[in-house]
Amino acid sequence: MSVVLYGSPSTASLVVHWLLIELGVDHELRMLDFDRHEQKSPEYLAINPQGRVPALLLDGQVLTESAAIAMHLADLHPQAGLAPAIATPARAAYYRWMFFCAYTLMPAYRSWFYADEPAGEANADEVKARARQRIEAAWQQVADHLEAHGPYLIGVQVSAADFVLTMLMRWSRNMPRPTDRWPVLEAFARRMKDRPSFAEVYRREGLTDWT
Repeated sequence: MSVVLYGSPSTASLVVHWLLIELGVDHELRMLDFDRHEQKSPEYLAINPQGRVPALLLDGQVLTESAAIAMHLADLHPQAGLAPAIATPARAAYYRWMFFCAYTLMPAYRSWFYADEPAGEANADEVKARARQRIEAAWQQVADHLEAHGPYLIGVQVSAADFVLTMLMRWSRNMPRPTDRWPVLEAFARRMKDRPSFAEVYRREGLTDWT
């Protein structure tokens, strides 16, 4: 299988890169320079018209959206046990938390990091304040869930959803209340960061923070 990942350090491509390493998938990594706006180049827009990362090419098929790619990779490699069996209660819980990441946390983070987008620069501070409230409320929900039903999102089994969640925890590292302020979230992140694949993706991307 031919596998090519387009990404950039510290973006949503991190979880896809991490999972490729975790799963032992041979791949080519093509990092885009956001400072040079390579994600908006005609060459890349021909691959992903959204001008965002990640984009994963599997035997020429273009896949986008980090959570969707994570789910597909888990299904392609069932021997890793990163996705519960279809039509089971665990699979339903897996869907719930994967889409909680995609529909609740990711949009709120976008409002935090790109606060001028929804309502213009003049309203950016208000947008950012509301985004912070949404993000912290969401993390409280996750913390409460892990406290009652952990150690992972669907119980004792680690899943691809835990990888996505860990990436989103990392995004909070410079916020006023990072996820490490919740002891249960800090312990969850420690378990995920102790995986050899996490150290390896950090090495390959040249990342040094939030270790």
